[in-house]
Amino acid sequence: MTEKRDISPPHDPRIRFFDRLAADWDDSEQDPLDTVHRIGGVAELLGFRSGEAVLEVGCGTGQLTGWLAEHVTPGRVTAVDFAPGMLAKARAKGIDADFRVADACRDELGRACFDAALCFHSFPHFRDKPAATRNLAQAVKPGGRLMVVHFNSIAAINAFHDHVGGEVSGDHLPDLQGWDVLLTAAGLRRVEWIDREGLFFLKAVLARTDAT
Repeated sequence: MTEKRDISPPHDPRIRFFDRLAADWDDSEQDPLDTVHRIGGVAELLGFRSGEAVLEVGCGTGQLTGWLAEHVTPGRVTAVDFAPGMLAKARAKGIDADFRVADACRDELGRACFDAALCFHSFPHFRDKPAATRNLAQAVKPGGRLMVVHFNSIAAINAFHDHVGGEVSGDHLPDLQGWDVLLTAAGLRRVEWIDREGLFFLKAVLARTDAT
């Protein structure tokens, strides 16, 4: 007789960390106007189009959600975050998007529902990056794209998390080889890569099936 094991993940302390910061995030941690201004500078890379269904993973207080919704209307943005406090702040802004509490590492995000999935300033905080990448790949349609964006280089992001302390200490972005391992295992193919001072951008696409 096989012993039944508890396979549920431990509570992620990062949730408490971001919930503590939620109330003051837009005022002291990250300027929403600056975020939108800077994302506009990479809009061509992101390539969002009218009518697309977009999954925003790690939406935080919704700093980008309104911008995304405007760029894909009459399409739809589904914005998820694992920190209820952050999501409450996002919902309170009255943005025309669908908000949902979800953990990218363990909760189903959808099955072939989205034209694109975006992780903005969130991927380092996924405690189980292979599981999260598989979940993201499962959520996009065949031929759909996964994009990861940071306003800094991998080296700068990882150095910051090495020294910040607390629950997010050591939360890293993979290097190029690590990314390729994650993407390939999830059925994704890397098609664009930028890693320079002030910007990290990754785009990968989900392989199409013969039936597509």
